[in-house]
Amino acid sequence: MKLLFRRLGFVALQVGFALIVCASASSQTSSPGNYIDQVLEKAVSGGKMSGAVVLIGQRDKVLYRKAVGDRSVQPSKEPMTIDTVFDLASLTKPVATATSIIALVEQGRLSLDDRIGKFFPEIEDEDAKRVTIRQLLTHTSGYRPDFDLGKQWAGRESMLEELKRERLRHPPGTRFVYSDIGFIILGEIVQRVSGQRLDQFSGRILREMGMSSTGFLPLGQGIPIERVAPSESVAGQQAYLGSAFRGTDQEGSRILRGEVHDPTANRMGGIAGHAGLFSTADDLAKYCQMILSGGELNGTRVLSESAVSTMTSPVVVSSDGSSRGLGWDIDTRFSGIRGALFPKGSFGHTGFTGTGLWMDPVSGTYVIFLSSRLHPDGKGDITDVRAAVSTIAATFAEPPRGLRDQFESAYASRVAAGTLQFDSVRRAASANDVSRAKPHNSMVLTGIDVLEQDGFKPLEGLKVGLVTNQTGRNLKGTATIDLLFQAENVALKVLFSPEHGIRGDLDQERIADSKDTATGLPIFSLYGATRRPSPESLSQIDALVFDIQDIGTRFYTYISTLRYVLEEAAKADKPVFVLDRPNPLNGIDLAGSFADESSLSFTAAHTIPVRHGMTVGELALMMNAERLIGADVRVIKMTGWTRRMWFDETGREWVNPSPNMRSLTQALLYPGIGLLETTNLSVGRGTDTPFEVVGAPWMDGRRVASYLNSRDLEGVRFVPVSFTPRSSVFAGQLCSGFNVLITRRDLFEPVRTGTAVALALHVLHPNEWDKSRYSVLLANDSFLKLFETGAELGEFDSKWAETREKFLSRRIDFLLYK
Repeated sequence: MKLLFRRLGFVALQVGFALIVCASASSQTSSPGNYIDQVLEKAVSGGKMSGAVVLIGQRDKVLYRKAVGDRSVQPSKEPMTIDTVFDLASLTKPVATATSIIALVEQGRLSLDDRIGKFFPEIEDEDAKRVTIRQLLTHTSGYRPDFDLGKQWAGRESMLEELKRERLRHPPGTRFVYSDIGFIILGEIVQRVSGQRLDQFSGRILREMGMSSTGFLPLGQGIPIERVAPSESVAGQQAYLGSAFRGTDQEGSRILRGEVHDPTANRMGGIAGHAGLFSTADDLAKYCQMILSGGELNGTRVLSESAVSTMTSPVVVSSDGSSRGLGWDIDTRFSGIRGALFPKGSFGHTGFTGTGLWMDPVSGTYVIFLSSRLHPDGKGDITDVRAAVSTIAATFAEPPRGLRDQFESAYASRVAAGTLQFDSVRRAASANDVSRAKPHNSMVLTGIDVLEQDGFKPLEGLKVGLVTNQTGRNLKGTATIDLLFQAENVALKVLFSPEHGIRGDLDQERIADSKDTATGLPIFSLYGATRRPSPESLSQIDALVFDIQDIGTRFYTYISTLRYVLEEAAKADKPVFVLDRPNPLNGIDLAGSFADESSLSFTAAHTIPVRHGMTVGELALMMNAERLIGADVRVIKMTGWTRRMWFDETGREWVNPSPNMRSLTQALLYPGIGLLETTNLSVGRGTDTPFEVVGAPWMDGRRVASYLNSRDLEGVRFVPVSFTPRSSVFAGQLCSGFNVLITRRDLFEPVRTGTAVALALHVLHPNEWDKSRYSVLLANDSFLKLFETGAELGEFDSKWAETREKFLSRRIDFLLYK
């Protein structure tokens, strides 16, 4: 029970496979066991399998235990017995391989985030070396399902040669592809780390639980061949290798018995991480009891409680919320064995040969289903049989409703969060840098932090001018102005302020020069009569320092200020030290059209897309090179920042970069909604939620919101609202409009969304909406012409894709971070 509540943060319910009705509704006295009997008898008589052993338990109690049908029908008939030993096929993955890996992790000999290149330096694919053990365990490594079965090879060394040359099919962490290769690698890792073969290392763990009839190569362990369930003929098994069996008829007709059926494991000698384990129902019951008891069995601690929790907690492996445990199946297309009544968050696995087990931590119930569906002709099919047995098994011992509800709710929450994380990884990998695919939080040090750590040595002995505002501060919140003013080896002489002033609290057309009250230094406004540093102001200093937080959108004017500073510094032969800061919208996602060279202005400093995915330091390098400015640009790089990071992953405090940019949400909306504010719309300025609401006195907000919701835009919904701006456009007037609600920021595309809003207004309010000034911030004639022709959103998508590819190539020489 203690373990269950630890897992409540991780797992819960789905009603999945349809219940097979085994008796009429009038049979009120029938027990669940009777229903299972009927299901099994029908499966045997219908030719779905020759026989099976089913064991259902609840913790240390056995609720149902029965052998039905025959163990063998060829070459002779033998009745099924409870102690029959079965080829578990892929049940090997969780029971032997994943258990061994977790044991090594809790011994401190492995980390789940270790990359396989650490153990396989010979692998030729550099991307494959970055695959983690966790990704192997969850089938998100990027490896294909199996090696080429048509290629002839045999033995472990030959397998290692195949592995050496094997290449990833997908970036790690981005797609769930059930892969035997991944578990073959895990089996090899067990050997390379422990110094023991997988069968030896896992065998020690299994023997601790008294699983005396479980292991690889059963005939070599003294298990009589008569106890082992046969599978199919050698010729049938060899057919999976893609060619007809070439041996003698006598050899081809031989029934496999005590030899692993899986073709790859078979040619590896019977010991592999993905298949090869044999066991009985009674032995597997001990294993299930151990797992459901948090790693303990009959007073013997096999695994730690935290290790079991880690193994059985869901990891989202697909955008649809499909989840796996570490070695275990939880909720994927392979989860039919869960049946209709066990909750999502319960876990188990199946095997190709007709085996499977499932465990429910809420009720403590487990189901073990062992058959050899491949015997004798490889045509058996027990998928629906396993599901039906599990469905009925769930009725043996139903948990209290409240406990199950908690479990289901916690699982749903965990999967919702995990889906966001998975999609973030997938989108990061789309930029062709698999090293970014692992999400993590980090403490990012910006340029000023790095400069401070270095004792301001790059500025030592210099008289400097600082271009900054309220966003220029270190990790502790101390203003860059104060840090440089107090530095003994630097002489801060003058300050320069951008739009909104030195404190970022002014929202007016022009800002006059002034004096900083704390330091007494003069402040030259770069948003007044001139927007450039004057020759007179530069004559007082040796160098310029730029420290302002940008928000990742082209028409946010701080980048224009940066360009003008570079140009004037180049004329004055003064170096510019750019103290770099994160792009709050990450450094991967790009969107929108280029600004035309002929349309450049203070709101379009350079020919870059609306959402550029670059830092201020990178943009300084790009503009300096591409515009042939010729400035001496020296970027003080950040530490700890990677391109996939959003601002909330940097560990830094949000400081409003301007009066109406009050949150990361608003910054993310700005590239799309901000494009609209030059038209006769309120975009929420003068309200508590700028850029989160859009409206006008003439708008039918309910109609527009409904129209936009019907467009199926990813990651966003629109809610009709009314609001009255206190200032700015339509101040004091009641506006009908909509709230833009981001539901999945990893899928949300702000520029596409803003364009969809414009198209909706063009359709629904063609006379009221004045689109004539829509081009002001777009700064792209071809986009405007496309818009005026009534193009569909998909046509803009094509144009933006071209822009993205071109810009990815352009910017690569200026990127400072991976």
